[in-house]
Amino acid sequence: MTDVWLPLFGGLVLLISGGEFLVRGAVNVATRLGVSPLVIGLTLVGFGTSTPELVTSVQAALSEAPGIAYGNIVGSNIANVLLILGIAALLAPITVASQALKRDGAVMVAAAVAFAIIAALMPLGRVVGAAFVASLGLYVWLAFRQERVAASSYGAVYDKSLALQEADPGLAPARKDASPLLVSLLIALGGLFLVVLGGRFLVEGAVSLARGFGISETVIGLTIVAVGTSMPELVTSVVAGIRKQGDVAFGNIVGSNIYNVLGIGGFTALIAPGGVPAEIVTFDNLVMLGVSAVLLLVAWTSLRISRLEGLALIIGYGAYVYLIWP
Repeated sequence: MTDVWLPLFGGLVLLISGGEFLVRGAVNVATRLGVSPLVIGLTLVGFGTSTPELVTSVQAALSEAPGIAYGNIVGSNIANVLLILGIAALLAPITVASQALKRDGAVMVAAAVAFAIIAALMPLGRVVGAAFVASLGLYVWLAFRQERVAASSYGAVYDKSLALQEADPGLAPARKDASPLLVSLLIALGGLFLVVLGGRFLVEGAVSLARGFGISETVIGLTIVAVGTSMPELVTSVVAGIRKQGDVAFGNIVGSNIYNVLGIGGFTALIAPGGVPAEIVTFDNLVMLGVSAVLLLVAWTSLRISRLEGLALIIGYGAYVYLIWP
């Protein structure tokens, strides 16, 4: 039993801690090189909390465990909306005021729809992966232009970065106490090593768990792996919820879901092309579309997610896990 759970949870610890060191070092390097704080926030910091999902999905795909690779992506998006946003709303009701978040909510749904349709029609090859990554690059570039011009209307990418910086002020760019360049570079490389090592342990533990208990790798990917790699989003959204920053908590979830589909799905398809398991295509992708549509409805109607509705989201996640668990 220990030889299954130890690499699983040990891998998660290495992933999350390594991801923080990687972002911290990269931010300090960029700061020393004179990169704009806004660029740092929208790229290095914004993508930072998605590093565990990225490494895990790529390593799972390379290990011929597509259920874990794509289950991690889809399961993380479902957990972000139902579980993590539910917990944040339970701490403090969420109202979306930013016009930019309405735009980003539409991008999130469009990405989820594209992923679901393509996964149902064909394997995710390198052309699809390249298109997803290019779409993410275009989205971040457009977000950068908007944030620079209209600083009063922040979007999901900015909020995702802000949520991480507020949970850990040490990740904020342009700090006066930034480490020397060589030290920062070593910290980033050390973090990258920990992330890669943690991803390997996590995938090995997840595969062993699935085989040992007779549970499909897809279910493990959709639940344990997905929730585990979403811990940074949970922490940052909870901090935003405690501070009653509804837009930041909401934007953090929307930004994470866009990164998961376009970035992690795209890089996974680029590095290890393959098909999405049929059970994800026929059920879990539909759940992802449903919860994404609910999130878009909240953004566009400026509806308030009350504590009671936050509890309903958490119960909804429990029901989802109950349905897919054997």
